[in-house]
Amino acid sequence: MASLFVALALGLEKLLQGFFPYPFLFVFFAAVMASAWFGGTGPGLFAVLLSTIAVDYFFVRPFYSLAINATDGSYFAAFILCALVASWISSSKRKGEEALREARDQLEVRVAERTAELQKSNAELQKTVGQHERAQQALMKTQAELAELSRFLTMAELTASIAHEVNQPLTAVAVYGRACLEWLSASPPNLEEARRAADIVIQDGTRAGTIINRIRALFKRQPVAQDWLNLNEIIAESVGFMREEAIRHRITIRTELARELPEIKGDRVQLEQVVLNLIINAIDALREARETREVLITSRREGSAEVLVSVEDSGMGVSTEIAGRIFDPFFTTKSHGIGMGLSISRSIVESHGGRLWTESRPLDGAIFRFTIRVGS
Repeated sequence: MASLFVALALGLEKLLQGFFPYPFLFVFFAAVMASAWFGGTGPGLFAVLLSTIAVDYFFVRPFYSLAINATDGSYFAAFILCALVASWISSSKRKGEEALREARDQLEVRVAERTAELQKSNAELQKTVGQHERAQQALMKTQAELAELSRFLTMAELTASIAHEVNQPLTAVAVYGRACLEWLSASPPNLEEARRAADIVIQDGTRAGTIINRIRALFKRQPVAQDWLNLNEIIAESVGFMREEAIRHRITIRTELARELPEIKGDRVQLEQVVLNLIINAIDALREARETREVLITSRREGSAEVLVSVEDSGMGVSTEIAGRIFDPFFTTKSHGIGMGLSISRSIVESHGGRLWTESRPLDGAIFRFTIRVGS
């Protein structure tokens, strides 16, 4: 390419030689610049070399000779210098254009890559937003279902609680009702025993209705009825209710109640239900026992602000695994139980500012303890 450009420049110079008194060498500069532009530094310098030889041979005296006279030496040197400068400028310009074009191409590639990354990120973000919206909708649906399930469980718990707590007084009503009929059917009728049985029926029937009202108030978070009570009297009355049941199963109920126990403030029926539940559980635990069949109920003052009641039995005891769940609603180890007695008892005790828990006896059996704050 450099040779072709120099040959074209030589031809044009020959054509223009007759029109100018001095050689018109600018066409060679164009050939050098074109060679450096299209070929780079090497072809540019090669074009400078060919142009120098052509100018020296054809346009500098003596003509058709490579010798240079002293008169045209400076002119020829200036030509060579200008040709080198023209080659350098053209090749540098070419390199700058190529670098600029390469930078522009790289920029376009990076812009395209970045655009693709942004589009991908946008698509992933939209996907994430869609998943979040679906998850939020699913969460709202689950919350609504849980709220509905909670209402059903609350109703079931209330129903089971009422059924559990009124079972004992209603059973007593039926038993003493039949006893009343038997005393009246005797010949002659035993009116005194019939009257006593009727009084017990009335008493237990009234207690069943009171239990229902107290449980409803408990689950509605209504404040309990507050009266000044003596826990020893409540324990003695509860033991009296369960005395015949214990005798039927050959179980002894023994009490060790502290004297001068301070009075507490609370609901008599609810606290009576707590003591009855614990006695019933102790009797159930002793039904299969072969040796000691005794329930021990104790009361004492615990510190200056609480009264402690304990119900002990010598049955099989409570394992660690069961102890962690025994107060959960509907959890039971009895084949005939519904698992609400201890759960309700704990709720009653806590509503009176106390707590209910279980311990293991040193040898065998279990101990259930609860505390009530004095004057709570």
